[in-house]
Amino acid sequence: MTPLLPLQAASTGNAVGDFLVRYLGTDPSYAGPIGKAITFVVVAAVVYYLGKALLLPLTGRLMDRQGLDAHAKQPIRKLLVILLAFAAVGFAFAFAGFGNILTAFATIGAAATLAVGFAMKDVIANFVAGIFIYTDHPFRIGDWIEWDDNAGIVEDISLRVTRVRTFDNELLTVPNSVLNSAQIINHSAPVTKTRVKVPVGVAYGSDLDVVEECLLGAAEAVEDVASNPTPRVRFRGFGDSSLDYELLVWVHHPLQDSKTVHALNHAIHDRFVAAGVEVPFPQRDLHVRTTSSERASAGVAVAEFESDGGDDVGRGDPV
Repeated sequence: MTPLLPLQAASTGNAVGDFLVRYLGTDPSYAGPIGKAITFVVVAAVVYYLGKALLLPLTGRLMDRQGLDAHAKQPIRKLLVILLAFAAVGFAFAFAGFGNILTAFATIGAAATLAVGFAMKDVIANFVAGIFIYTDHPFRIGDWIEWDDNAGIVEDISLRVTRVRTFDNELLTVPNSVLNSAQIINHSAPVTKTRVKVPVGVAYGSDLDVVEECLLGAAEAVEDVASNPTPRVRFRGFGDSSLDYELLVWVHHPLQDSKTVHALNHAIHDRFVAAGVEVPFPQRDLHVRTTSSERASAGVAVAEFESDGGDDVGRGDPV
């Protein structure tokens, strides 16, 4: 009697492949690859969907306990789904007989690392730049910084971005890689005192001693001007229409710069008016030259106009 099952059969190295050979009489030469493919699909599907059914609700309850909102939960769920997909592929590789589980995870991990590296190169660049900002301290929270065409007060520094509040009360979220590669002016470091320059022009012929006395008196009258270092006046040169001066003062904090300049201009104006110091404005003299023929033509036109009595003017005819 012929047995129902063959006692000996070529092993395919895979449970599904052996089943196809033993019970379905499949040719062993291709039962192995078919069995591995079926095993890979089944194991991957079971691990993936079983993991989602078990882990996602558990993760949701944990996030609820931590008080996370919907915006914070969404990226965590997506990351968990991606990890489950990688785990399912790794287990499927191992169970299908393509290699042991460590080799499978090592291969998948290397491919995932390469893909993530290309996809997250900007994130990695911002992360590295954030580390440099933390270690080098080009600016700190509360500093007034300026870069490119932007300026504001630093409100927060994270490993990925820096948040800066502009003077128009707008919050800029700047990637750290941008600040790391930009030329930054920190008005608050290394000390909070900053120097303010106020350019002033006076008329030629002004008494220079009186001008300098008015400028220094204006500096002493403004409360935000620091007494140390002392205010200074510099005669910078001879301009087209004025003698060019510059008042140099120090203020206690860079945020007081604009207010201090405003107060200084008011004080300088009042002292110049009281002392009779003139602030000039540009003037130009215009000289018109005409030729003899142009003058003759103009004289003939005037004579004809006078002979007509000017009666045509005002009758609607163009003049």
